Amino acid sequence: MKQSSRFDYYKSQHIPELTVLRAALSDFSYDRHAHEEYAFGVTLSGRQDFFSGGQFHRSPPGNVIQFNPEQVHDGHPGDDSTLGYVMTYVPAAQLEALFASAAGSERAGMFRCRDTLIPDPELRRAILDLSHLVTQQVGTHIEQEHVLYRIASRLVQRSGKFQADGKVSRPDALLMRAKEYILAHLEDDVSLDDISQAAHLSKYHFLRLFRQQFGITPHQYVLSCRVNAARNDLAAGGPPSEVAFRYGFTDLSHFNRRFKRIYGKTPYQYQRSVT
Repeated sequence: MKQSSRFDYYKSQHIPELTVLRAALSDFSYDRHAHEEYAFGVTLSGRQDFFSGGQFHRSPPGNVIQFNPEQVHDGHPGDDSTLGYVMTYVPAAQLEALFASAAGSERAGMFRCRDTLIPDPELRRAILDLSHLVTQQVGTHIEQEHVLYRIASRLVQRSGKFQADGKVSRPDALLMRAKEYILAHLEDDVSLDDISQAAHLSKYHFLRLFRQQFGITPHQYVLSCRVNAARNDLAAGGPPSEVAFRYGFTDLSHFNRRFKRIYGKTPYQYQRSVT
């Protein structure tokens, strides 16, 4: 009999907002969503299938998965076996100086990795080392920072050069304008007209470009941002019922359902695991 899916979250005792997830999926599929952080993961067992960057990917055991901030993705087991993996979520602010140092340029602080699937033993080892330090609550502050630097420097090394040349494509600028508006109004009942006007585009043009570039609708993106904000409030001890209404969920059941489709746990279960 196949075991039920399991999601265990751990927060670093030393680095603010650094979170590690150890998951075993057998009967669960993530909705498409995006995180504000960088995400570095390793597939441990089974096969990890997911959509991201306009295409579908298959990650076998030992493979590294990397998501940039705001990179839309989903995920599910790729075969009948249980999918086991570890994922570390690192705020961009924790990596900016490390990327800049590794690349030898301050402009590299906004580094973005080109690859989503990365078969790299050195990078895999660093991610697993960081996961071990956080989940086992061992090591010092500087040890965790050193492993983060190993991850950052290896990604920059693999790229050959950093990708922060100061130029922003139109779709990226669109997302930034829309994101700024959405994040400023997470507790408001925003409309598609509101968001498209903030992006300085017609509603039709906005919908077409947004879906084409990110593989997700603006509505799905708003929900993802609200759930991400709710996660931070839950980690700070906010009562799930209050957090649900703060971010516009009609009731606690609706909040539970949406939250679990992204984090695998109900808000209450997640809060208990990280506090």
